[in-house]
Amino acid sequence: MRAPLFSSRLHWDLPPNRLSQLLDEKRAAGAPILDLTESNPTAAGFDYPWEAIRSAIGDPRSLRYEPAAAGMPAARAAVSEYYSGRVSPDRILLTASTSEAYSFVFKLLADPGDEVLVPTPSYPLFDYLAALDSVRTVPYPLAYHGAWKIDFDALGRSITSRSRAIVLVNPNNPTGSFLKQSELGPLLDLCRKHNLALISDEVFADYVFDHQTPVVRSLTDVDEVPSFCLSGLSKVAGLPQLKLGWIATGGPSHGREKAFERLELIADTYLSVSAPVQWAASTLLGLRFHLQRQILGRVSANRDFLASQIGAESPWKLLSAEGGWYAILEAPRIQSEEEWVLNLLGEDDVLVQPGFFFDFEREAFLVISLLTAEDVFREGVARVLARA
Repeated sequence: MRAPLFSSRLHWDLPPNRLSQLLDEKRAAGAPILDLTESNPTAAGFDYPWEAIRSAIGDPRSLRYEPAAAGMPAARAAVSEYYSGRVSPDRILLTASTSEAYSFVFKLLADPGDEVLVPTPSYPLFDYLAALDSVRTVPYPLAYHGAWKIDFDALGRSITSRSRAIVLVNPNNPTGSFLKQSELGPLLDLCRKHNLALISDEVFADYVFDHQTPVVRSLTDVDEVPSFCLSGLSKVAGLPQLKLGWIATGGPSHGREKAFERLELIADTYLSVSAPVQWAASTLLGLRFHLQRQILGRVSANRDFLASQIGAESPWKLLSAEGGWYAILEAPRIQSEEEWVLNLLGEDDVLVQPGFFFDFEREAFLVISLLTAEDVFREGVARVLARA
């Protein structure tokens, strides 16, 4: 028998689910959908300084090909400045996206069949990214008891001889939970004990709306264990179409330097980051404050409105969070999550995401985007809450 034509890494069978089928039908019929899943900042009605952006990416120096595996010095210096100089340029390697950064780090740390530990609930991307590098994901839970925290007992039980790294999303998407200061020590202890690296996805780290909880905003200062902090323009500057991400390497100096050398070799094999976005990096990062003020204003206003609509006697519950772009509603358990999202779309023209998209352990949770335009958000929330 002949071997299959395609790689076993591409093993997913992705038929349309009932929600996507219904959404296609509604849109084809011209239904006015209130989309509470909007995650694209360029489609959310924000004011972009387009002239400054166009000017930056039109730098004539981009016409000359000058490949630099880790990234152009000027662009790496711009990322260093983003970190207020706490991370030197020689610790920063540029990628085309955070997804590519994950792939580079997986290639660096893991052989085929090795494992990385990933949080649940979280954004449903890790399985795909890891599988494309022949790496296996092993979930560890975030537990909610009035706030989200790592379940360290479960995390410890998930570690095996094939484990190579712990992935941390800080703040998590969609829970909006940062690593707590009380959690950093135990996390580092686990990494030291089992010789594990830390991969910290910090794309939402600038979007904090709870300044009271003592949280760890970034792991760039970690020097006890090998660490890799990932971010990029997509969320930092609200520019997902201008493909620039980065890896800030950390850990003990000797190991960090060896890791960086190998990452640079991987990057040199692909040379994927375009010259225009690298020459524009300093300007684009400098423009981030203009966008971040708008985004923070939007997500804070929407979250405050949502909280104001859920009284003490409400059957709905808004889960706590410290940052990010999303809110999680615990729905009355009068029907399944799938029934909730299908009925809201089918009968109320409101699109939300079910918790099982993010591997919530139990039902019923709805995930909604705080990035949504405020008028759409308020009308959509009113229809959601009216269902119970």
